[in-house]
Amino acid sequence: MPIAVAPVAAKPLPTVRAVTMPANIVCNAFPACSSVFSNRNKVSLRNRRNAPMFGTVVKCVGGGAVREIDETQFNDVVLKSERPVLVEFVATWCGPCRLIAPAVQSLAQEYQDKLVVVKVDHDSNPRLIEEYKVYGLPALIFFRNGQEVPGSRREGAITKAKLKEYVDKLLESASIV
Repeated sequence: MPIAVAPVAAKPLPTVRAVTMPANIVCNAFPACSSVFSNRNKVSLRNRRNAPMFGTVVKCVGGGAVREIDETQFNDVVLKSERPVLVEFVATWCGPCRLIAPAVQSLAQEYQDKLVVVKVDHDSNPRLIEEYKVYGLPALIFFRNGQEVPGSRREGAITKAKLKEYVDKLLESASIV
């Protein structure tokens, strides 16, 4: 004898709000947004009366955060940028990528006036992986004036101190040329 199943009403999607703030406010007020994967995190906010607004998805914009881009955005964000761009090629399954993520995020916030920092997902962007011959992850490539800076490639995990040293050297060479 077949069992009758009542249809289930679909839940409405949560409200999406874009939040643009300086880096120090993003880090302190919205801890979930300090992650490099911030556009996927859910956080609870409070309205003016301090009542929780659960179910709101907050997408943080700006504030020195690492921005994830794909093949369709690469030309506009990286190659046409007026500022130098550090591109980090990563994958969700890559342990060293997750290991250096906090250092890259910190660098993006600290250097937000001098440098644009973006990340590209390896698995979702095969054309870029092939074009830039990214063989190891995480891979860092520095771009200036729409061109890859010769000798700027770096693959594998890196400490925050070494990352800053690497970027300072590239920024210094950019100001000399």
